Formats: sequence, structure tokens, C-alpha cells
Amino acid sequence: MFQYITDCKELGCTQLDPWNGHLVPIIQETEQIRASATPLQTSFSAEGLAYVDRVRAAADAAGLPFGNLAIDGAHMWEPTLEERQKNRASGTRWLEVAKRLGATSVRMDAGGKEEMTDDMFEIIVADFKTVVKQARALGINVVMENHWGASHVPKNVVRILDAVPGLGLLFDSNNWADGTQEEGWKLCAARANEVHIKTFNFDAQGNDPTVDLPRVIAMLVKAGYKGCWGIESVPKDGDEIAAARKTMQLIERSVAAA
Repeated sequence: MFQYITDCKELGCTQLDPWNGHLVPIIQETEQIRASATPLQTSFSAEGLAYVDRVRAAADAAGLPFGNLAIDGAHMWEPTLEERQKNRASGTRWLEVAKRLGATSVRMDAGGKEEMTDDMFEIIVADFKTVVKQARALGINVVMENHWGASHVPKNVVRILDAVPGLGLLFDSNNWADGTQEEGWKLCAARANEVHIKTFNFDAQGNDPTVDLPRVIAMLVKAGYKGCWGIESVPKDGDEIAAARKTMQLIERSVAAA
């Protein structure tokens, strides 16, 4: 986590949008709590929260505010009430972390399956409504991402967003079910509150030949997107920092041309 802060500072980033997996001691404590006799406890230990405070201090020293905290392990749908309750308790714990970090939003997933049944939809909507209300009381926004499960499908994303007042969208340029990327771009670009631009390879012109990022960036700009451009650097050659720099340049060129 501390290296992530340093890397973002050196790259010239304007905010921090970490994944909760960066906070390794808290992830370890999450696993311990879920396996314990008290999996529904709603706060991390004093030691865990002290670690979070050290992370916040390091970010403050770097002059970088926290934007979105992407939270895995707190998704809405699970087939049993017991597992859903564990996820809601986990979400409550992570909201406390987000508050201490000063994050403006958190990402939690819908869960479920690409073929979203009415039962899944009702549970996803009900739990998102609970989380949105809980987060709002802390001054934090909640966004879902087209990430996996039900939210992999553009029509499911729109249906859930329409059913949950106050729920936003973290728009990922690539995370769409097979054959639905174009539909996802067209249906959801105008719904984006936050963005992940994902890159895999670069050609001699500095573009990723696997996806038409200038086009989707132009779609986002024309739809009125004015938020931070988050970078998810997953290059196949493994050089994440070099790819992040190239992605920053690609975004800047594309926004200027839009």
C-alpha cells in the first residue's frame, strides 16, 4: 500500500483509487473475522485501524487524496442469508476504513450470475439500498462496477442502477460479458460516475490494439464525464508502471481529441 502511494506520486496522479487488497493487514484480519465465531462483527481491531491511520498519514504527506476504495468480498448476492450477512458485516467494516482514509466513494459488487433471476435482482437491490443509506450517513458514495457476475451484463447494470436511488457506476472499459462490450459502452457511458481505463498491450503509436480506447474515452467525454480517469494497468509484459505511463498519455491524447 505504501509503495502504491509512492508510485502514484511519482507518476503524477491526482488521487488514490486503491483496491482493498492493497491493505494487506486488513485483508488478513477480514479473513480471520470471517472464519471466527463472530463473523458479523462490524469493526476492525484497534491495531488494524491504527494501520489504516498510518496509510492515511502517508497519503496526506504525499499530497494525494483518496477517491474510490474498491472493495472485494462485500458483494450483494450470495445464495444463503448467512453468507449475505457476513458480506454486509464486511462492508460495514470497510466503510469505516474508507471513512478513516477520507475516501469519497467505495465500490461494491452486485454478485450473482450473468443470467440474473428475479430473486437475485430483488436481493441485490435491497442490499444495495441498505449499503447506500449506510454509506451516505458517513458522507461516502457507493458505486457498482461492471466487474463480474450479474454486473457483467449491460442490461443488468442499467436495471440495478435504475432500481437503487443514489447508486453510481464505476465504468470499466473492458469488463463486459463476451459479445456485449459495444452494448455496454453505448448503454453505460452516460451513467459513469467513475472510470477504470484498462490496458493490456501497446503498439508503436501508443495505443492498445486489443480495444479501441480512444473511442470509448470520446464516448465518455461526449456523455459529460468530468471525473478522475482511473487506470487499471494489467500489461501482458508485466511492466505495470511503464504501462500506466503509456495509459496516462493515451487518455490525455484521447480527451484532447474528443
